[in-house]
Amino acid sequence: MSEKISNIQTLKFKLNSLLDITRAINDNEPVDVLLDSYVDILCDKLKVGKVVMFKYQNEWACMLAAGVSKEVVEGINVQDTLLSFDDITFITSEPILPDFDIVIPVYNNYKAIAYVLIGDIEEGKGVSPLIKHLHFIQTISNIIVVAIENIRLFKESLQQEAIRKELELASQMQNMLVPSPNCLPNNKYLKMKSFYKPHYNVGGDYFDFIDLGENKVGFCVADVSGKGMAAALLMSNFQATLRALFTAEISMDNLMQKLNQGVYNSAQGDKFITIFIARYDYITRQLEYANAGHTPTILYQFESKNMELLKSASPGLGMIERLPFTNIKTLTITEDSIMLSYTDGLVELLSDTDEGGVKEAFGVLEVAVQHTQDIDSVFKEVIENQNLQGNNQAVFDDITLLVVKFFA
Repeated sequence: MSEKISNIQTLKFKLNSLLDITRAINDNEPVDVLLDSYVDILCDKLKVGKVVMFKYQNEWACMLAAGVSKEVVEGINVQDTLLSFDDITFITSEPILPDFDIVIPVYNNYKAIAYVLIGDIEEGKGVSPLIKHLHFIQTISNIIVVAIENIRLFKESLQQEAIRKELELASQMQNMLVPSPNCLPNNKYLKMKSFYKPHYNVGGDYFDFIDLGENKVGFCVADVSGKGMAAALLMSNFQATLRALFTAEISMDNLMQKLNQGVYNSAQGDKFITIFIARYDYITRQLEYANAGHTPTILYQFESKNMELLKSASPGLGMIERLPFTNIKTLTITEDSIMLSYTDGLVELLSDTDEGGVKEAFGVLEVAVQHTQDIDSVFKEVIENQNLQGNNQAVFDDITLLVVKFFA
C-alpha cells in the first residue's frame, strides 16, 4: 500500500514539474530561470548528482553544469565524443565519459541540438535509482532544450526584424539623397530621365542633378566599390561633399581634386568611387566633363549620327591621395543629342564575363540611342525590356542610368 502511495506521489510530482516548466515557458521566463528549474527538478528533487548540458548555437557550448568540476566539463569534446549518440544511452561501463552514466541526445527537426549528460549521486550503486525516472528526465530535457532553442530563434527573428526596419529606413534616407524624377529638368535646353535601383536595400550607386545658377547645371553618375551599408555610408558622405563644392565658378580640375581628397580621407584607400561628372551651360551649350575610372558615357548626335564614348581619363576618386591628372574635357553640343551615363551594374547585366560580352552590352546601349530621338522610348528600351523595374533574378549589382536629351 505504501509503495502504491509512493508511486502516486511520484507521478503527481512529475506532472506538477511538467506543469511548472510549461507555465514558465508560457510566461516567457528567461533561459536562466528555465535552467534553474531544470536543475532543481533533477538535482534537488530526483537526487541526480551530475548534470551537464551542451547545446549547439553556431558551435557546441556548455549551457549548464551541476555537480561536476570545470576541468571535467572542459575535458569533454562534443564533436569527438557525443555526436555518435543518436538515442538515450547508458555509458556506465564505457571509459569514454567516466564521470557520467547516461547520454541523452535532444533532436529538433531531425538534427541534434543538445546533449545532456547524467551522473547518479549514488556512485557505488550504479544507475539503478535513475532508471525509473529516465523517460521523465528525457522528456523534461527535450522540453527545456526546445524551449531554449525557440527563445533563441525568437530573439534572432526580433533582431532580424529590427535590422530589416533599419535597412528600410536607411533605404528611404538614401532615396532622399538622389533627385526624384519630378525634380529633373525638362525645358527647352534639356530633358533628363533616371533609373536608380540598389541591389540590396541600400547601395553604392549615386546620381545627382544640381542647378548651379547662371544658366548652368551639373550632373553626375557615380559608383562606390563594393555594396551594402559601407558603400552607402561612403556615398552619402560623398553626396554632401559634392553638393557643398559644386558651383558655377569652381574649376572642374579643382572640384575633382577636392572630391578625391574627401573620399581618400573618408576611406583611407580601402574604397574608391568612380564617377562621370559634367557641367553644362545652357547658353554656350558647352559641356565640361571628367571621367574618373567610370564606365564610358555614350553621347549620340542625331543629325550627324556621330557616336562618342566619353571614357575614363583619371583614376577613381580615393584610390590615391592626389590625382596625378584629371583630364577635364570640353565639347559643344551643336545639334540635338542624347547621352547615356550609367554604372557597371547595367553593363554586367547586359554582358557576359568576357570582353566580347562587354562589347555586346555597349552594343545594346548604342542601338537604344540610335533608334529614336524620344528620350522616353530610349529609357523604355533599356529599362523595361530588361525587366529592371521588376524582379529580374539576373541583377546582382546596383544599377543606375541617367539619360539626358540636349536640344540645340
